Amino acid sequence: MNLLIFGNSKMNIKDLHSLDDLALVMHYKHSNDNNCVGLLYKRYTHLIFGVCMKYLKNEDDAQDASIQIFEKLLVDLKKHEIQQFKAWLHMVCKNFCLMKLRSDTSKRKHSIEMQKDFESFMESSYELHLTIENKKEIELTFMEECLQTLNNDQKICVELFYLKEKSYQQVADETNFSMNNVKSFIQNGKRNLKNCIETKSANK
Repeated sequence: MNLLIFGNSKMNIKDLHSLDDLALVMHYKHSNDNNCVGLLYKRYTHLIFGVCMKYLKNEDDAQDASIQIFEKLLVDLKKHEIQQFKAWLHMVCKNFCLMKLRSDTSKRKHSIEMQKDFESFMESSYELHLTIENKKEIELTFMEECLQTLNNDQKICVELFYLKEKSYQQVADETNFSMNNVKSFIQNGKRNLKNCIETKSANK
């Protein structure tokens, strides 16, 4: 490692190129010069992309992840004491990809659950004779009308969960409700919506 003491001033690009990895990290921490991270990223672009391809199995996803990892480095480099930069970077990339895979799996499950719930709301015998276009229009009208009948807490949680596709945790974060309350509001709101839609369908 280059043994240099850095002030808060930025170095020119030529001088930055002469620094090894850990010296660039040290200078970045002292100067907030994003060029340091850019040089580190450029040195290890193949490693970052390679790790992302290994786990994500898709070139477009790997490219997107590589860009997000660069943005992550801008933050993480300031928070960690790094002894071996290459090994640390490999770990960061691996953990990022694993978290993304878990998140994508969770989103797929969430999407399937929402679709099933929405379909269950819309099941009623009177709709059988309707055209598809009229059926969809009436479904959406009933949904909008019935949402307004929910109490405020249920309405907020149902809209965030189903219409804005938020996870339980994201709903809890945005509303400051506990996780148990969020699940209760969504469950009760879903039941009330179903009853409301069925009543309107029967009276149609």
